[in-house]
Amino acid sequence: MPAASIDTIFADPPYNLQLKGELIRPNNTRVNAVNDDWDQFDSFKDYDNFSKSWLIEARRLLKPTGTLWVIGSYHNVFRIGSIVQDIGFWILNDIIWRKTNPMPNFRGRRFTNAHETVIWCAKSKDSKKYTFNYHAMKELNEGLQMRSDWNLPICNGSERLKVNGQKAHPTQKPEALMHRVILASTNPGDLILDPFFGSGTTGAVAKRLGRKWIGIEQNKNYAKIAEERINSITAIDPDFVATTPSKRSAPRVPFGSLVESGLISPGDTLYDRMKRVRARVRPDGSLTLGPVSGSIHRMGAHVQKSSACNGWTFWHFADEEGDLRPIDYLRNIIRQAKD
Repeated sequence: MPAASIDTIFADPPYNLQLKGELIRPNNTRVNAVNDDWDQFDSFKDYDNFSKSWLIEARRLLKPTGTLWVIGSYHNVFRIGSIVQDIGFWILNDIIWRKTNPMPNFRGRRFTNAHETVIWCAKSKDSKKYTFNYHAMKELNEGLQMRSDWNLPICNGSERLKVNGQKAHPTQKPEALMHRVILASTNPGDLILDPFFGSGTTGAVAKRLGRKWIGIEQNKNYAKIAEERINSITAIDPDFVATTPSKRSAPRVPFGSLVESGLISPGDTLYDRMKRVRARVRPDGSLTLGPVSGSIHRMGAHVQKSSACNGWTFWHFADEEGDLRPIDYLRNIIRQAKD
């Protein structure tokens, strides 16, 4: 595969669980744990060499603006974290996926393992233009900043793929987790690589959200299951793929542009939201309040006795009906005209 060709990589590698013996429930039924050959390593050194090998290749494939997601448990995530830093990735976040319905600890000798960790990395510490759809994630979280602890259920019920009544894949991840990952770090049309494709959750969610994907899977049975699953997915209408845009990506509009365009006139009065404070607009786009003058941000901070202020949301103008609107409303008119 060509270098610098992938926008985002999501990797769910073997965890090297080091399971010894069978795990029995209190009712004497056996737990279907992960004991497949692909999760077996002779030593930590072997696992580290394996991890370093695929992570170096992943970094080669990422675009300079690309990001890497790696999920793991306490068995492997600390080893993965050390390697990604050693080979040049720059960790942006560690996400704690807190499972709302974790498997109990049947032996009663440890705390219930109720979370997994997802490491999110930029290609290097100098990567500044990686995709992070902050406002889309905020909308997903009902207007609040999305935190780094995600409460999501494990894959269960009708979402869990089965063959002859048994789990098709022992570590199938929930689509809700992948929805959040893809929505946060990609845009429609981006190319996502999953080098441990398994049952195809990444491809299924990517297809539904209008992203391109590549899945690599060595197990032919898993690959067949993934292919059938993804073929049954219907992508959403392209008109509805777009998410809430980042304000950082919008064209910069100085407040003076509103004065130049006539949307605000010199001498007009601006107010705070409660109409307790009034400032007058000057021809150069600055505001004056008594003996003090300055930008919309400086004057907003001044009246609030604060070190900083977003003047676009603090200051309001009176429309033709006398209702107060934030001046950000007028800024959006300028932006739409530029589009």
